[in-house]
Amino acid sequence: MAGWGHIEDAEFQAFAKRVHGTVDSGEVKRGIESALQKAAEYILREVKQRTPVDTGGLRRAWSIEGSHYSSGAFSVVVINPKEYASFVEEGHRQTPGLYVPAIGKRLKASWVEGKHMLKSTEADLQSNLDKIISPEIDKVLQKAFG
Repeated sequence: MAGWGHIEDAEFQAFAKRVHGTVDSGEVKRGIESALQKAAEYILREVKQRTPVDTGGLRRAWSIEGSHYSSGAFSVVVINPKEYASFVEEGHRQTPGLYVPAIGKRLKASWVEGKHMLKSTEADLQSNLDKIISPEIDKVLQKAFG
């Protein structure tokens, strides 16, 4: 029976060891978290710019809860704890003719359209995601694959 020959795999073994070392050291996870943080900062900056201002409280209330890794997925939570934030985002019903002393006027429309500041920011992020996270991901890949 003829032999298949000898394959020298020292370079491959060195490559595999380098990749394994990068993954085991947590550099990949830290790199992804760093990229995720950049995306979260982008969302926060953009959503604040798109938030309508009356007193400024709604705009100031936006914050990032940080990045999380669970069940094989990374996520980041951007929140606005103001009670009325969802009404400004999604719209709301109101009673026409009702007098509101705070604004000194009667309500006219039965539906107030939402501003969709978070929804439009998420859509904008999707179109710019590559530009935002690529530099961080490229750094990690460069370390791993040299």
